[in-house]
Amino acid sequence: MRPPMRVVFMGAPDFATPALRAILEHGHEVVAVYTRAPQPAGRRGLELTKTQVHRVADDFGLPVVTAATLRSAEAQEAFRALAADVVVVVAYGLILPPPVLAAPRLGCLNLHASLLPRWRGAAPIQRAIMAGDAETGVMVMKIAEGLDTGPVALEDRVPIGPDVTAGDLHDELARRGAKLMVVALAALERGSLQLTPQPDAGVTYAAKIDKNETRVDWTKPSRQVHNHCRGLSPFPGAWFELPGVARIKVLRTTLGAGAGAPGNVLDEQLTVACGDGAVRLLELQRAGRQPMRTEEFLRGTPVVRGSVLG
Repeated sequence: MRPPMRVVFMGAPDFATPALRAILEHGHEVVAVYTRAPQPAGRRGLELTKTQVHRVADDFGLPVVTAATLRSAEAQEAFRALAADVVVVVAYGLILPPPVLAAPRLGCLNLHASLLPRWRGAAPIQRAIMAGDAETGVMVMKIAEGLDTGPVALEDRVPIGPDVTAGDLHDELARRGAKLMVVALAALERGSLQLTPQPDAGVTYAAKIDKNETRVDWTKPSRQVHNHCRGLSPFPGAWFELPGVARIKVLRTTLGAGAGAPGNVLDEQLTVACGDGAVRLLELQRAGRQPMRTEEFLRGTPVVRGSVLG
């Protein structure tokens, strides 16, 4: 019987935690977990909050490294000393320099939430929905120098439903990606993992979401407004201004019926006119409050037909 593979896991947000758990459940030896250092949180920023990956590592008693960079000679020597067979990267956030890429015996694998080469980069789930894509997926790829440019080993394709949010898709891709990574590690261990170079055509980049693009623009066509809102839900959240209430975050929408001046409320169900067509708001959130279905929101904050949303 072969000894378990020595795995270094690199990741930070909750998208990465199913993969870490699956790797441990399948008997691999995780010799270190690399993640971001705890960040200030809370209203006053006085509390240091660990990443979700850090918390899972603590639950399993795994050694955690929160290096700010992997480019120093000291950091690279410490990494080589781990004698890893393979590195698994899931939403880590740092570029791995060549000495780190070359250190593990079997290379470095990355789990990426798109159908590469479409949506390389930081926000592939959000960008796929905002662009109106009908399909996405997760891929296991071997890391090369460059941004998500390495050859692909395995993929799992997922349709994007017409009202699916980024949060819905995030959870589904995280679950499927964890299973896919376990399959990839088993094939790698057997020496049977096949790698296919990415095509040159079809490359797009999923830029990090900027807060300046989160406001709802009702002058856009209804489908574009709908995709914008669901692509940014639940975080950072698309928003509009309601006179007397300030900002309202939009968590769920669907295409609605009717037409009117952009931003006008068309009925008592919060159907809002867009530049072309309309969207119906299904779930909203006021600052400091819990998310609410529209009917619950309207009981506390009446919005009459003919109102104009900012």
